[in-house]
Amino acid sequence: MVNCLAVIPCRGGSKGVHRKNLREIGGIPLVAHAINAANASILITRVIVSTDDEEIAAVAKEYGGDIPFIRPAEFATDESKSIDVAMHALRACMKNGEHYDIFVLLQPTTPLRSAQDIDATIQLLID
Repeated sequence: MVNCLAVIPCRGGSKGVHRKNLREIGGIPLVAHAINAANASILITRVIVSTDDEEIAAVAKEYGGDIPFIRPAEFATDESKSIDVAMHALRACMKNGEHYDIFVLLQPTTPLRSAQDIDATIQLLID
């Protein structure tokens, strides 16, 4: 069995669509769609929501999201790269003695992705 960490990056600020990660599709916020799919995955070991925003953190927690830290402002700008957000989360986990074989970044702006889609992709990597 492999250990797989999934990180859902949810920045509070957005230039294009204001508060997009809290916008609802089908009555559920975008961040919740990502959390639900990740939590339903049979191959993901841990799911973390990385956010700089207290409101997003609260909504994520309502839907079963794990928010072990608030993302530093330096990783929450328009110029921030996904790799920097991912590495920040991974380093935070490593400081707690956690080890992961696979890392998955699940953008909340992909609400139609299913747990089966996630698992099939991870399985391809394992194979």
